[in-house]
Formats: sequence, C-alpha cells, structure tokens
Amino acid sequence: MGLFWAQGYHATSLKDLEHALQMRPGSIYAAFHSKEALFRATIDRYAARMAHDLETLIADAPSPIAALQAHLLGLADLAPCDKPSTACMLVKSLLEVSAGDELRRAIMDQLDRIEALLTQAVTRAAQLGEIPRDSDAGRIARRLQTYIFGLKIQAQRESDPERMHSLCADLADEIGRLTVTPAHRGHA
Repeated sequence: MGLFWAQGYHATSLKDLEHALQMRPGSIYAAFHSKEALFRATIDRYAARMAHDLETLIADAPSPIAALQAHLLGLADLAPCDKPSTACMLVKSLLEVSAGDELRRAIMDQLDRIEALLTQAVTRAAQLGEIPRDSDAGRIARRLQTYIFGLKIQAQRESDPERMHSLCADLADEIGRLTVTPAHRGHA
C-alpha cells in the first residue's frame, strides 16, 4: 500500500513490488493474479481503514455533528510521519488513472462508500434534530468529503501548523453552524 501510495499505480514497477513484498514475480502473480488486482486490494484496504476510523469516530461521539467536527479538527495534525503522504491515496489514484480505466471505477466506488458514511451521519443528525430535518444530507456529505480530501492535500503543502489548525477549525465551525439551537429544535 505504501509503495502504491507514494509512487502511484503506473510508476510502481514489478521490481518495486518484488522488493517491497519480498516475493518473486511468479509468487506475486500466483497470490494476486496481476498488478491491477494487487492495486485494487490496496485501495480496498485503504478505504476500509478510512471507513472504519470514520464509523468508530461517529459511533463514539456524543452527536454526529460533533463527530464530523472532530474528524475535521483531527486533520490539523496530519504530517507525513509514517505515511507516504498526507494526501488521500484514493484522491491521488483517481487523479492518476484515466477516465476510461477500469481502476477508476474501483476508486470511485470507494469514494462513494466514504460519501455514504458521511451521508448517514448527516441524516442521523437531521433525525436527531441536531440540524434541520429538511437538510440535504447528500449535499452536506459531499461538502464534508471535499473538506476532508482538501485538508489532506493542504497538509501536504502547509508548513505552518498554526495555519493548518486554523483552517481545520474554520471548517469544523462551519459545519457546527448547521446545528439547530435548542430553542428551535421543536420548530425544525
């Protein structure tokens, strides 16, 4: 995963994979059938981790909106550290593969999966009366997904941690402004 994430699908050679996996080409093909299948497996694993982290955060938070705000605030501390990049592997891969490429559909499916989780959280917030009940959950989820992936890209270029924290706080505050005040919950 780290190799594909750092170098991209097309720039990762079979030799690179042999070295990273400590496997011979025949063993790689026996286990994964193709470079494309191995790449898809890494995309699936990456997206599953992202989905699990998001689901756990939402389940453990006092409210769906608080969870989404916490997620945005958590992105303020992104640093390359043990990851090949702070930029999302799904987004990097989407930008790399051409429109007609079958891999693009696999990446889009994973992006749709994350969007669906965000939509569920926003829908739940509306059901709980935390935001107006007539809120467009899909539209808000798309905005959140744009914020999340945009922040991951911004973290790649931002050298001032305070600016990154401010940006994340601004976006979290914006999502917080969607909430209905307790006095208006009965009217929403």
